[in-house]
Amino acid sequence: MGPQSVKVIVAGGFGTGKTTLVGAVSEIPPLTTEEVLTQVSEGVDDTGGIESKTTTTVALDFGRRTIASDLVLYLFGTPGQDRFWFMWDELSRGATGAMILVDPRRLATSFPAIDYFEARGIPFVVAVNLFHGQRRNTLAEVREALQLEDSSVPLIECDARDAPSCRAALIALVEHAMARMPALPEAVG
Repeated sequence: MGPQSVKVIVAGGFGTGKTTLVGAVSEIPPLTTEEVLTQVSEGVDDTGGIESKTTTTVALDFGRRTIASDLVLYLFGTPGQDRFWFMWDELSRGATGAMILVDPRRLATSFPAIDYFEARGIPFVVAVNLFHGQRRNTLAEVREALQLEDSSVPLIECDARDAPSCRAALIALVEHAMARMPALPEAVG
């Protein structure tokens, strides 16, 4: 019997580091659908706080990460802009869980992703991306600001550029999702 395959969603608002995370942690060259931001997106995409962003995901990012000899994660990164959210339903179908990546400078961009996974009952963790090397708030302050009322939702820090940090966040997600799975009935024998 080969390794178990697990589908994981990497979600979050526009410019939170999803493509960077998938690229950093994937053991295969990631598939990305990055396109250059154009004048057409001016006034549509809020680049406040991320003025240096020049590309955007228009469909998905895809990568693979082996966590253990018997566990392989298939990573599907979502597009962050509202106009591409129609992709989320397809990408999330069959997912074991989601990692919601949060930019601590722009927490409000994370509310739609949190609402999306809460409404669908898909287990998720919230990963505060420290890719700017800044820690503006404590995790307790971030939890309160994001209105994460379910204290069982893990809130962790990671650096989307750093593979070991991303791997640790993915392991936290898998552990959380497994803990939420219903127990299998005992075999009758």
